[in-house]
Amino acid sequence: MHKRLFIPGPVEVSKDVLEAMATPMIGHRSPEFSELYNSVVPKVKKIAYTDQHVFLASSSATGMMEGSIRNLVKKRVLVACNGAFSDRWHEIAVNNGMDADQLKVDWGAAVKPEMVDKALATGKYDAFTFTHNETSTGVMSPIEDIARVLKKYPDVSFIVDAVSSMTAVKIEVDELGIDCLLAGTQKAWAMPPGLTVFTVSEKAMEKSRTVPGKGSYFNFEIFLKYHGKGQTPNTPAISLIYALDHQCDKMLAEGLNNRFARHLQMAEHCRQWVKGRDFGFFAEDGYNSVTLTCVKNTRGIDVNALNKFLATKGVVISNGYGKLKGDTFRIAHMGDCRLDELKEVLGYIDEFLNK
Repeated sequence: MHKRLFIPGPVEVSKDVLEAMATPMIGHRSPEFSELYNSVVPKVKKIAYTDQHVFLASSSATGMMEGSIRNLVKKRVLVACNGAFSDRWHEIAVNNGMDADQLKVDWGAAVKPEMVDKALATGKYDAFTFTHNETSTGVMSPIEDIARVLKKYPDVSFIVDAVSSMTAVKIEVDELGIDCLLAGTQKAWAMPPGLTVFTVSEKAMEKSRTVPGKGSYFNFEIFLKYHGKGQTPNTPAISLIYALDHQCDKMLAEGLNNRFARHLQMAEHCRQWVKGRDFGFFAEDGYNSVTLTCVKNTRGIDVNALNKFLATKGVVISNGYGKLKGDTFRIAHMGDCRLDELKEVLGYIDEFLNK
């Protein structure tokens, strides 16, 4: 039996998206591919609220986390770390031989603008990485407030992981002054994994041109060169790009503001459910994620037993991540998920609790 996914990713993929992936194959250097590429990129620009560069990379978003580091760090990078995936960005920087410091924040807490301001005021950094939505803890940090701080430091590249927030909440890339924003397709985009959408500001592109040793596969300059031909530098995941084109059409037809409102409605419903069942939230008050809810297991239920029960209903949620396993569990509500589907899975959890 297929289990419908209410986990932080990959999320459930709609039948029509899967059918779009079954479009007959074309050559990646053909006019047909350039037509597809030139169709999808302007749509992504609308969704990202940007007039600057948008590229497609056939990799997990982790690949472009590394790519952003290699293209945009010349001196030293400050990495905001408040969970497992933001911690990973620091590990990536170190493994690439970069000088990197962590802006350490307790798991469950948000990255605050005053913290960032204090660290950047030292003048040590030329790049700052920020994880907007930390799926290990269910924390969504205040990107607008952080962006206002970064505008005080124009020589610091503002690099944003929006892997689990892009398309679920409004992120105005140009208005916020983001130099590089990246997102994998397997979360709020509601597609299979394997493709990363990323934006690059003109300022970031100019900086990349001055950075030596940035490799080949994620080299911004090479992406730009092939973009001019309506192509990607290397053989892309063509089937996923067909799906992306279809999904962009769906999102724009739904209306971006309607999509954002739907995600917020689901998040608020899930939060009310948590409060009504005497559970808690792992996230700091006021900073709960819009795309998933990380539930503090204050009732001490057996999360593995819960998922075994949910499997009989054809659904699955996620246990806590890493050191939080058993102490938390996570319910995702993003992508093409609808409120009635969320209510259904919460009803199953109620059934388990009542037993």
